[in-house]
Amino acid sequence: MSVLKFTFYWKSIFKIMKKLIAFFSIIALVTLTLSTNVYAQEGSDTAQMEAADSTYVDNTAEEIVELVAEEPEAPQTFHQILKEKFIEGGPGFMGIVLLALIFGLAISIERILYLSMASVNTKKLLKNVESALDSGGVNDAKDVVRNTRGPVASIFSEGLNRYDDGMAEVEKAIIAYGSVVTGRLESGVSWISLFIALAPMLGFMGTVIGMIKAFDDIAAAGDISPTVVADGIKVALLTTVFGLIVAIILQIFYNFIISKIESLVNDMEDSSIAFIDILAKYAKK
Repeated sequence: MSVLKFTFYWKSIFKIMKKLIAFFSIIALVTLTLSTNVYAQEGSDTAQMEAADSTYVDNTAEEIVELVAEEPEAPQTFHQILKEKFIEGGPGFMGIVLLALIFGLAISIERILYLSMASVNTKKLLKNVESALDSGGVNDAKDVVRNTRGPVASIFSEGLNRYDDGMAEVEKAIIAYGSVVTGRLESGVSWISLFIALAPMLGFMGTVIGMIKAFDDIAAAGDISPTVVADGIKVALLTTVFGLIVAIILQIFYNFIISKIESLVNDMEDSSIAFIDILAKYAKK
């Protein structure tokens, strides 16, 4: 595949990445809005329950109160538990950690799509190139690689374009363009590693702020009872947990992408050596 065609694929993938980032950003904003509404609704429900309880205090002692056993609450789903803990952790730092997850996943998905499109059956491509050289020469081989997607075909195309200059130039072109293609494969991976490091750091920052809040509550109340410091410690622990969860998720994607890149680079190197051997045999005929 020609350089122009491979660049077109890259631009298409970049457009998909921008749409994914916009989509996930909208989801994050909606989640934060819903979380705030739920928190306000819970406060309103608590006030209504307290008002309802006060009506029973006004009843006289002569009234017979019938105790009715409460029905057991249905177990919460994972989504409900996650939303509850997200609200308890505070929308400030939890929202930033969520954005780190969203952007990290968007870049990871873009890289996976790009690397999937870059994969090609190199053994079949080498057979097709060899058959084209035997039947129609270099021009037919150029048509074969031009109509094949992926970085391997682009490297073969650069080598065929330098065929008239000698095998030494072909090898130089393949090595030089191979470095360029490897850089394209690794593009964007550093951003994933950034979000992997950033998520737990944000969680630890939330931990420090939560502990500061706990000590402020102790100073204001003049008491070190558990009820005074429980809220600040809860925020501290929840932000840390969510930051570590985000880092673990992104680390899995990062390792998968790195292994995919290494596989493609090894495949490019092996196929490039075989391609040079094919051209050398054709040049001796």
